Amino acid sequence: RVQLVESGGGSVQSGGSLRLSCAVSAYPAKNNCMAWFRQAPGEGREEVAIAMIGNDGTDYDDSAKDRFTVSRDIAQNAVYLKMNSLKPEDTAIYSCAADSRRTGSDGTSCYRRDFMYSTWGQGTQVTVSS
Repeated sequence: RVQLVESGGGSVQSGGSLRLSCAVSAYPAKNNCMAWFRQAPGEGREEVAIAMIGNDGTDYDDSAKDRFTVSRDIAQNAVYLKMNSLKPEDTAIYSCAADSRRTGSDGTSCYRRDFMYSTWGQGTQVTVSS
């Protein structure tokens, strides 16, 4: 059974950077779509992934584009989310998720919606102060 464990969260000032890690056990990360979601204080989890990585590359939500970078280390069986130029509105619990299913006309794209991901980590808190 695939298990995901996030780490790397913390508190930074606006404009700072953090790198989140998602350790994947029991199944090669390279065979899954891996996605990052977040849940802001007092709100539900955002339904759309902020960043995804699959065999056909990466994809980002507009809120993360040009600031966040998702990557995968096959040897370490881990996925990372490097976040630069952090803003107070990025404050949230960040969770990684995995699923082997694909979509798209050629069947290689990762899903964006949270309900399509079957395995979740416990989340890591990111707090950005102004």
